[in-house]
Amino acid sequence: MEARLNLFASPAAGKLIKHFGAAGKVLSDSALPAATQELVKIRASQINGCGFCLDMHTKEAAAAGETSTRLNLVAAWREATVFTEAERAALELAEQGTRLADAAGGVTDEAWANAAKHYDEEQLIALVALIGLINAYNRMNVIVQQPAGDYQPGQFG
Repeated sequence: MEARLNLFASPAAGKLIKHFGAAGKVLSDSALPAATQELVKIRASQINGCGFCLDMHTKEAAAAGETSTRLNLVAAWREATVFTEAERAALELAEQGTRLADAAGGVTDEAWANAAKHYDEEQLIALVALIGLINAYNRMNVIVQQPAGDYQPGQFG
């Protein structure tokens, strides 16, 4: 499989991805737990069908010590007992924030209130921005059919 466009060779895409990467660095340096960040990226990528991002974030999470049990159960987090209440709140917000068109009001007050019980304002800002950023990455990769499977942990720095 070959991508429709080579995002890695395009000067314009390179500039855009550099800015996305800078935004991602702000988020990775935030107080939002790193494990939660990876779980959110994985769940949004599952919903969006982004194989490239799933390949990247499952491998990064595993390299950071995430268990295969938790990685295998992200898609079924509601029935899984391996996630904390805070992680579950983040996953719910990620799902609703990714599926905006599926609900007339977007993210429910209940999902927001539940996330706000577990995360302070700065962490919520990071969580909201993370959901937006991973959705942007997902959409780019899905549109160009970016192949998945060859990612190596740490590949992009």
